[in-house]
Amino acid sequence: MELFDLTRALVDIESVTDNEEGVGNFLYDYLGGLARAHDGTVERMPVAPNRFNVLATWDAARVTLSTHIDTVPPFFPSSEDGEFIWGRGACDTKGIIAAMIQATRDLLRDGMRNLALLFVVGEERNSAGAYAAAKQPRGSRFLINGEPTENKLALGSKGALRYEIVAAGRMAHSAYPELGESAIEKLLDALGRIRAIELPRDPVLGPSTLNIGTLSGGRAPNIIADCAKAEIMIRLVEDGFSTRQAVGAAAGGLAEAREVLYIPAVRLGALKGFETTVVSYTTDIPAFGGSWGEPYLLGPGTIQVAHTSEERVPKRELVEAVEIYKTIVRQLVAK
Repeated sequence: MELFDLTRALVDIESVTDNEEGVGNFLYDYLGGLARAHDGTVERMPVAPNRFNVLATWDAARVTLSTHIDTVPPFFPSSEDGEFIWGRGACDTKGIIAAMIQATRDLLRDGMRNLALLFVVGEERNSAGAYAAAKQPRGSRFLINGEPTENKLALGSKGALRYEIVAAGRMAHSAYPELGESAIEKLLDALGRIRAIELPRDPVLGPSTLNIGTLSGGRAPNIIADCAKAEIMIRLVEDGFSTRQAVGAAAGGLAEAREVLYIPAVRLGALKGFETTVVSYTTDIPAFGGSWGEPYLLGPGTIQVAHTSEERVPKRELVEAVEIYKTIVRQLVAK
């Protein structure tokens, strides 16, 4: 299947997180053909009921190309014009999967082996597939992880720190607020303190950033609120120790800071001859924990259109990515 056709075929299989089975089966069958043609193996690596990673291997893999098969909602199918392929997952990361497969096919035809393709579930929520794969390493020395970097080699990626900030109060009639205790007011005061935290900066990764993503609480306009909750996300540029302490202290006495997700910032491998960048998003790389080798991060497309209704990937970058992946693999195999 030609590069653009494969990208569109993958996009057209809905694979919102927890519903990756359909695209997983498609990849298992597709890679099975490539494995048979070049004396390789393909397997499903169980993660949870009806959820699995797909691993294709040729000999003892020295280099593994990997990305995730899940997408964010909502699903919308592919379309195409002269410049772009559009659709949910076009750049994050169905086009990357297609480019990695094409690069592997070309390398196998050239006689190169010691390769693997690893496609995992769950990156968009909790990296469940990468954590599962980390428990089943196969001896790979290098991991090329695919995310949209505009085909630039990322030198680092920010981490993620997510909290639920939960406040409790006491209900009362709104005409007599002195009889109650507003959880919403406590939550707003706690969020004000959290927003005032001086977050770290890094000379390479830049500033940490804070987003208040959701707010909820209360029962009705004429009732003093007895409960309130916010969800916040901090993009880390360091190990997060000082930031975690600061969030807990800021919320203290007003609300409870319940940590939901913690992924530290990571520094990544560099290679000569490649344009470089840094990215503000989090990837599966920390979840792998080095078990699949020294990590590198690169892929076609821009993260700025991922997770949007305008998601698309430039055809030119897809073609370029195939050649770039081949070049990186050859350099790493030679190390």
